[in-house]
Amino acid sequence: MTSRASEDVALLNRYLEGDVDAFDELVRAHEDRVFGICLRMMGDRDAALDAVQETFLTVFRKADRYEARAAFSTWLYRVAVNTCYDQLRKAKRRRTEPLPETTDPADRQSGDEFAAVELRPEIEKALAKVPIDFRSAVVLVDVQGLSLEQASQILDVPIGTVKSRVFRGRKQLALSLGNLRGPSRHPRDE
Repeated sequence: MTSRASEDVALLNRYLEGDVDAFDELVRAHEDRVFGICLRMMGDRDAALDAVQETFLTVFRKADRYEARAAFSTWLYRVAVNTCYDQLRKAKRRRTEPLPETTDPADRQSGDEFAAVELRPEIEKALAKVPIDFRSAVVLVDVQGLSLEQASQILDVPIGTVKSRVFRGRKQLALSLGNLRGPSRHPRDE
């Protein structure tokens, strides 16, 4: 068990014993990653913030249900993914068009902040077009950098399914972004 994982379990146990400050520490330790997952899945900053808040409310209420079969972070990310699924289902029933945001924050993982701001809206739009099962796998593996095994645990599907979903999600992203073309035509074909 990593030091982060053992620290998470210790904080969770302190919270379950009545130390509310321990829960605050858990939130601070994981809020950025949970926000990143929710943002990529929801495709909208405000919806992602709502999903993050709902995720931590769920964890606050159901912390006693955590079983140490996997790392606390795996359980937390599973709650986040399920929260996003629920909110996307609700939004599908009452579909509205979000107002366009004029300025997006830079992607902190990019080395070039200007390029990150230029590319991000295009990538976010393409990611929003990917079916939710594929999108969640791509977000967890490619964007959040989790292993296939961790994504498998979070999504509660076999590793082979995660591999397939990541492959198909990447393919759809590439097609949407124009990075993948159909069969090329050779000059002798003309």
